[in-house]
Amino acid sequence: MMKLLATMKRFPAGVMVIPLLLGCTMNTFFPNALTIGGFTTGLFKNGVPTLIGLFLFCSGATIDVKMAGATVWKGVVLTALKFFIGFGLGLLLNALFGEAGFLGLAPLAVIGAVTNSNGVIYATLAGEYGDETDVGATSILALNDGPFFTMIALGASGMGNFPVTDIIASIIPMVIGFIIGNLDHDWRKILATGMILLPPFNGFALGAGMNFRNIISAGLSGILLGLLTVLATGLLSFFIYSALRRKADPMGAAVGTTAGVATTTPTAVAMADPSFQPQVETATAQTAAAVVITAVLCPLLVSWLAKFSKKWNAAHGIMETDMALDPLLEEAGTNIEE
Repeated sequence: MMKLLATMKRFPAGVMVIPLLLGCTMNTFFPNALTIGGFTTGLFKNGVPTLIGLFLFCSGATIDVKMAGATVWKGVVLTALKFFIGFGLGLLLNALFGEAGFLGLAPLAVIGAVTNSNGVIYATLAGEYGDETDVGATSILALNDGPFFTMIALGASGMGNFPVTDIIASIIPMVIGFIIGNLDHDWRKILATGMILLPPFNGFALGAGMNFRNIISAGLSGILLGLLTVLATGLLSFFIYSALRRKADPMGAAVGTTAGVATTTPTAVAMADPSFQPQVETATAQTAAAVVITAVLCPLLVSWLAKFSKKWNAAHGIMETDMALDPLLEEAGTNIEE
């Protein structure tokens, strides 16, 4: 029996990226194959809005309103760092280079990719280098899934024009999922499986709207976007997060990734503001490249920073269990052994 899933998981974000490449292959060489109508076209060609909405619905259901204080603190701080750094980079690029961006990196791609973190990679790194409160923060980080923060950033900066109803519409599925998941934990368990089931379908449908010629032209800029994400929200977040906690903490760098679902953001943004439509294909290709690059580099960075942090904390007399030097945990009133 073929181990297709196991093989796909060997590649960074392979469960979403590989179907995306398959969809792109179909659209490049057999562009009419998926336009025969019926359920085939509805699912594999025109299903992106529905699939994105369903993914956000399932994502919202995984957020637990009863999380402990330290978990909320960490999740909010990391989510805020991820957003404001990505927002700042987008503003800077737009001010210096306009819509054309730097080396082909438009603000849409930068903000969409940099502000969105890979929850699976974060949770895995948290399990290895953090504690249970770090793992729990994954639920808060789920808030940056989808286009909501990107729309807020583009709208606030004047780069986009989004009606309030469109911004609200982009987050309603997540809000409804959040309500249902907290009212009934059995539904949370069921909907959480959608986080595993939907990415391949999202990937293929997105790829079916792309062309390899555009991906190749976006190759170098996509690699640059991945490096920018790791350095900006990986390394920079590490220093800021460590300063806030008054101890070196490698988990600050664990958000230096781009989630596979971020490849849906350019399409979702263009649905709300059609002026972004010409950028969608290139921005999606750049984001897909960033997903792979960050999935490889971020764990390596966190591993190195974990060793550095241990030595730095020891050299400065900071014990791993020293609550007095950890304002986040002290404020939350927890008694967790770091």
